Amino acid sequence: MLGFDDLNADIARVEAPLPPATAKAPRQRTDRPSLPAHLPREELRLDLEHQACPCCGGGLHVIGETVSEMVDHVPARLRVVRICRPRYGCPACGTIHQAPAPERPIAKGLASPAQLAHVLVAKYCDHLPLCRPSQIFGRQGVELDRSTLANGVAGACWWLEPLQARLA
Repeated sequence: MLGFDDLNADIARVEAPLPPATAKAPRQRTDRPSLPAHLPREELRLDLEHQACPCCGGGLHVIGETVSEMVDHVPARLRVVRICRPRYGCPACGTIHQAPAPERPIAKGLASPAQLAHVLVAKYCDHLPLCRPSQIFGRQGVELDRSTLANGVAGACWWLEPLQARLA
């Protein structure tokens, strides 16, 4: 048996007139979470060139403002910190005086503590092999070999050994 009773019921349901359409409710806005307040804001104001109506030439007045935000990424930039230490000579006794040089994290190294911290975070937190930070620095015009970065990581780890021992 084919069950024509069910088929007739389905056809009747399809042919039945639809209920009258009701007025659509206004679309509710689903708010996205706002961007964190601690991020610095840069305002870009876009305004009309002329403050006259293009249709009739009458003066325009402000009736509101539309504000939207987007997240922008400012890539890290490298810089050179020049340490200038003037030398002073005493004409009476012939001695030379100069302020002592600040201690570097790696003896005779070029890396600042911030640059070493960046490489350590890339290696141990972001799990990047040292060839990747080397390539990233290369794109910024600074050639740093993997071996140089590895020496910096080893030196930084030497400085952090007492902290690791204390934490363990």
